[in-house]
Order: sequence, then structure tokens, then C-alpha cells
Amino acid sequence: PPRQDRQPQEIPSGGQKHVTRENTMQQKDLYHSWKEEESRGMSGWDFSHLEGRYTVEPLPWDYREKVKEFLRPGVRLLDMGTGGGEFLLTLGHPYQLTSVTEGWAPNLALCRKKLSLLGITVQEYDSEKHPRMPFPDDSFDLIINRHESYDLGEVRRILKKNGFFVTQQVGGENDRPLVQTLCPGFAGNYVGFNLENELPKFREEGFRVMYSNQAYPASKFLDVGAVVFHASVCPWEFPNFSVETCQEALLGLQSQLERYQFIPNREHRFVVIAKNRK
Repeated sequence: PPRQDRQPQEIPSGGQKHVTRENTMQQKDLYHSWKEEESRGMSGWDFSHLEGRYTVEPLPWDYREKVKEFLRPGVRLLDMGTGGGEFLLTLGHPYQLTSVTEGWAPNLALCRKKLSLLGITVQEYDSEKHPRMPFPDDSFDLIINRHESYDLGEVRRILKKNGFFVTQQVGGENDRPLVQTLCPGFAGNYVGFNLENELPKFREEGFRVMYSNQAYPASKFLDVGAVVFHASVCPWEFPNFSVETCQEALLGLQSQLERYQFIPNREHRFVVIAKNRK
């Protein structure tokens, strides 16, 4: 949709819109509601706050079902970047056979408080900060990774022979329409992170790729506050975002919302299931 005029203009009477006290008050109310969304934050990796405010086309695969195909009795499981364990706990795998890693301090504290009490092994790890994963060689039958960075050499080291690595990733084109609106001139931190460029790395590392797929599903935000919340909890995608600095862009999105009833966006996901052949 075409970008709408963001600057209200005072126009002589003649049937056209002009700046009114009502318009000014409405903008102030929007600003305050957006500031509340910006300061809300998030615990774990829980986007339930956006339920009913954001829709997205379904992916051509079901990550949860893909993972469950490998959860046989006795399998030793590692969930990389578990967040607060939200997805992991839906799998129902025996806790004593389950380990997790988490690299973000608030989520790590949450895991130690919640998951450790269940008997799940919790370890701090971030592939972008730590050169070595905190596990011995050949530790796991299955490693899963949903939207977390990885070091393929380390994944292969701690994965048993004929073990499986199942990962779904957020591609470098994710949220591109919104990023261009809220962070003009920012090319993105993950340009070129896609299935085409990652698959050769799996094969070079010694994995056999069993399944792969990629999708760019269309999505819609149903209110601007939802956009603010999303951008504020994903600073790696929206660097330096704030309601204060992006107020004019947000008012533009509000105009777009009032005209089309939604704000269009696009996601980028890819999935790889790989077998360790060492």
C-alpha cells in the first residue's frame, strides 16, 4: 500500500481535513499507549501478548511435528536457546533425559528457577560468545534449535553418531518491510542468512541433510501497539528503535492501519534436519 502523508496540515475550510484539538489529543493518547507497549518487555520467549493482534500464513512444515518424529524412548535431548522452556515443555520428553542452553541472562535465570526444579539440566551458552558448548563429545541423540544461533562444528561434536540436528531459523529477510519503515537505511544484521547459503555449510561439516525447506509467509499487524511491542523486544532486528525517535513513522503506520485495517509485513523462516555421519 502507498505510504500515507504523515504530516497533518491546516487547510482552509472547504470540506478537507485540518488539524483539530481532537486530532492532537488522539495522537497523544496513541503515543502514551505505544510507550506502554515499549516498556512492557518479555519474559522467556513468549509472544502471547500478540495473540489476536498479529496473524501470519502457516508454514509448509510443522516444526513441532518434525521434532516429535525423533523423540523415541531413551533419546537424550538438548534444546538450544530454550528461552523459558515454553516450546520444550510441550514435547513431554522425560526431564531426566533433557538438557537446555540459554545465553540471555534474564532467560537463563528463569530457566534455572523453573526448569532445574523439574530435573532438566540447564547450561549457559551463546554460540556468538562462547567458543565451546558446555557438554562432552557424543552427549546427545537429538539436538533441537528453534530460532537460536549455532556453531555447526560444536553441534556435531556433542551429537552422537547417527544423531539428528533439527533447527528452524529466522532468515535474514524477516520483518524487512517493517525494518525499512522503522529503521530506514539499516541493511540488517543477518543479510544472506538463508537456506541457500546454510545448506553447503551443513554438508561441509559432515552432516547429511535429510530435509530442508524455506518460506516467506505474509503477516499482518492489527494495531500499531503490536508493532511497537514486537520491535522493542527484537532489538537485533530493530536497532535503536524507540517510540520517541520513530514517532512519525508510527503515525504513518497508524494512517495505513486506518485505511487498510492492517499493517502488512513478511516473515522469513527455514528449516533443516541433518544427520551426523561421523
